[in-house]
Amino acid sequence: MRPSVLNPLFASASGIKGIGQKLDKVLAQFLRGDATASTRVVDLLFHLPSGVVDRRFRPKIVDLPKEGIVTIEVKVGRHKPPPPFNKRLPYRVEVSDQTGSLTLVFFHAFAEHLQRSLPEGETRFISGEISWYGEEPQIAHPDHILTAEDFSRMPLIEPVYPLTAGLSPKILGRAIRSAVERLPDLSEWQDAAWKKKHGWPDFSVALKALHSPQVSEAPSITSATRLRLAYDELLANQLALSLVRGHMKRAAGRSFVGDGALQAKIIDALPYKLTGGQTFANAEIRADMASPSRMLRLLQGDVGSGKTVVALLALATAVECGAQGTFMVPTEILARQHLTSLAPLCTAAGISIAVLTGREKGKQREDILDRLAMGRIDILIGTHALFQEGVEFKNLGLVVIDEQHRFGVHQRLALQAKAGRATDLLVMTATPIPRTLALTVYGDMDVSKLTEKPAGRLPIDTRVLPLERMDEVVAGLGRSIKAGQRAYWVCPLVEESELVDLAAAEDRFKHLEQTFPGRVGLIHGRLRGPAKDAVMANFKSGALDILVSTTVIEVGVDVPEASIMVIENAERFGLAQLHQLRGRVGRGSAKSTCLLLYQEPLGPTAKARLTIMRETEDGFRIAEEDLRLRGAGEMLGTQQAGLPLFRIADLAAHGDLLAAARDDAALILARDAELKSARGEALRTLLYLFERDEAVKLLSAG
Repeated sequence: MRPSVLNPLFASASGIKGIGQKLDKVLAQFLRGDATASTRVVDLLFHLPSGVVDRRFRPKIVDLPKEGIVTIEVKVGRHKPPPPFNKRLPYRVEVSDQTGSLTLVFFHAFAEHLQRSLPEGETRFISGEISWYGEEPQIAHPDHILTAEDFSRMPLIEPVYPLTAGLSPKILGRAIRSAVERLPDLSEWQDAAWKKKHGWPDFSVALKALHSPQVSEAPSITSATRLRLAYDELLANQLALSLVRGHMKRAAGRSFVGDGALQAKIIDALPYKLTGGQTFANAEIRADMASPSRMLRLLQGDVGSGKTVVALLALATAVECGAQGTFMVPTEILARQHLTSLAPLCTAAGISIAVLTGREKGKQREDILDRLAMGRIDILIGTHALFQEGVEFKNLGLVVIDEQHRFGVHQRLALQAKAGRATDLLVMTATPIPRTLALTVYGDMDVSKLTEKPAGRLPIDTRVLPLERMDEVVAGLGRSIKAGQRAYWVCPLVEESELVDLAAAEDRFKHLEQTFPGRVGLIHGRLRGPAKDAVMANFKSGALDILVSTTVIEVGVDVPEASIMVIENAERFGLAQLHQLRGRVGRGSAKSTCLLLYQEPLGPTAKARLTIMRETEDGFRIAEEDLRLRGAGEMLGTQQAGLPLFRIADLAAHGDLLAAARDDAALILARDAELKSARGEALRTLLYLFERDEAVKLLSAG
């Protein structure tokens, strides 16, 4: 049960004056991302200002400046409505003080409303931006028109909030002020010494201060008030993850102590030696699997660092113990590619392996499901088709999920539930994640990192060129193809429309096909499975020299013979995606090149991105820069199920607080595992306040 002290905050905001049904929907979409929900008081409270307007400057009309915000006390004079036949002219109202006069200007005005708010002969306080029409001062659409009584209540330093269509700053400001009045005093959940050391105010004091600024500068993201609230949100996140982790660890696990025989056969069959990182990660995973607790491990590896082999060795350990394993990937192309690359190693070790995607139908599918249920398939590779009903394992021991951030937490749990008993879980990502983001998304997991590339991999020569030099690029491509090289050509990313993406790819395909007839293939998300396979097979075999593609090749596609990557309109891509695409080349023995073609003029963020790509191939440095340039939500995509998007904390600015919050959460649960002390009760309130209710339920579940 949510503590009753929080009930006023989780009440509907429709009880606040000015928020009717229509505005409630606008606010719910804006603040909660869901127009079908209802806006709550807490949603308004956590919508923080992005700046301030200082209305303290109160000159006489004779002393008005050339520009800026002014607040003046005036007597209302004559109204001058536009002629009835010309509504395009503005409605004007003359106002004056003892030093001069000024005109208030209103376009598309309601005359009755203006006559009510500006009655002739009465005194009003006007606040807005001054402008000049020749020698005449005027204020167009003043921000405030107030009586003396209303003016006495108006904050002279006014917060400015981010807005959306259909939402006026005046109404939003008034609603937030009403929400602040409902803020209760809450018991302190922070450690007293920690709070004192940083000079942080109480929670309610901090939140009120941000909504009622007392200085004319915009609120700083590193001010004591903002840091206090950011730490609260990060602590709620880390405490919830720690509770989830503890709960999952307590669930009965299984000990998989393999004899290493199958692992040894796989390692012997590899055409190269394992890197030090692969050997170390494998040892960590084996130790996890041998323990009676469940394994919850994240394997983070840069592009081409050899995560797939480490995953196969983990699956072999499960098979050594008589269990089955499954390897889940985000795309059908990747599932089939893994089957192709892993099947020879599995054959050498005597392990049976199969693939199950949406493409397997009829008798073929039935045969796979029968063999799986009987335990005659040791390792099953698949896409989200693995979640479907009817997919039953005889004895599932290990779940491996590749590109974890593309799957929601609920999908991860659904797959594990198929085991009947708690399975071990290994998730992998080739998208290097900054430490701060890894802590917030994967805080419930141990982390292994692969930072080395296999021996013999050469650095990739990355060049940045304007699109005007397209003819030179195509000519250079011709020379490279004559020398036996193969190339990817990735077309612009148009987020709004898959069809526009496709049109761009088809246009580029036609253009290149004219220059290199019969040597160019096209692949995109709408191509049916068998057709996609055929194009990939022709590119891999050398029957095609150039593969034109949308971003479907971003993850996992492996053609070692391809040594050129051209990315058109590279300024439209995020850093992590550019890095992923570049990682499709540089996998063979030939020197590889990546050409980033951009459309001029370049904005500062796009320029910074392309500069970083030219400077480094270190995926972890690229990820840190990506977080700095784009922020967390955009980096992993705001639609990822299970991704905690923060309302107050900013991971790029508050990353150092995250590690402290993690340590704090661990210490709290070590001392008070069920949160029953006075501070523990306050922390339960914190979890409810930041909507980490699921974690509180685990406390009573034991």
